[in-house]
Amino acid sequence: MNGFLTLTVNGLSTGAVYAALGLSIVIIYRATRVINFAQPALALISAYLAYSVNKATGSYWLGFAVALLAGAVLGALTERALIRPVRDRTPLSAVIVTLGLLMVLQAVAGMFWTNEPRSFPYAFDFRGQFSAFSLFTVLVVLGTAAGIGALFRYTSLGLRLRAAAFRPEVASMLGVRVGLMLTLGWALAAAVGALAGVLATPPFLFPTVLDGVFVYALTAAVIGGLDNPLGTVTGGFAVGIGLSYVSGYLGPELVTMAALVILVLVLAFRPNGLFGHAVARRV
Repeated sequence: MNGFLTLTVNGLSTGAVYAALGLSIVIIYRATRVINFAQPALALISAYLAYSVNKATGSYWLGFAVALLAGAVLGALTERALIRPVRDRTPLSAVIVTLGLLMVLQAVAGMFWTNEPRSFPYAFDFRGQFSAFSLFTVLVVLGTAAGIGALFRYTSLGLRLRAAAFRPEVASMLGVRVGLMLTLGWALAAAVGALAGVLATPPFLFPTVLDGVFVYALTAAVIGGLDNPLGTVTGGFAVGIGLSYVSGYLGPELVTMAALVILVLVLAFRPNGLFGHAVARRV
């Protein structure tokens, strides 16, 4: 019983990270219908900047703030400089751009910070069955998800963001600056991704540390439906707990395979996700 409880609470804390990174994927997909495969690399650079600030100043929270700001800036620059020029080309163009950016940023991280693992601190004590850091991770992700949900549902900015994503021509005629809204959407998503990166990287930081996390986050996003933030958060916690059980009872070497099996099954039987809805398109 104690082992089951330990696996469950461990799954909650890791699931919160998957939920946060999955949420960043969903925000960009809602805005541009693009799966941003560069999201782990944007989060990686943000985490490395947090590491550098922490090492220089000794302040974890200053590094935390720098990571979120850096993520937002990197997301905005990515949309303006790389995604917007190919937005009106084939649907795969933007996906290929994000894949290229993933490889470039990981290489840049290796050039500047080397490939050696760097010690990255926890915000709070990480020891115990459900540590202070685990509680912090779960609460900050739930708070972020609630804030984003409130932004899109109850604010005029959220309304403009949704209009720019789903009806850009109509939104433009109504005075919405569609380009600015898309840039803000990418900035918001990358900031949430940077949050996930800072929470996921302790205790060691290296250029490929978030690759596996991205696979699990993408699985969570697909389970929730790529346009459903609440479903993605639920999927993130479900994936975290489920993979924790797989690791504890079947062995950690099967975790990645289990995530891929879940991803394939959902795509095969529920392509719109467990919480998504099929959308009819006029042809």
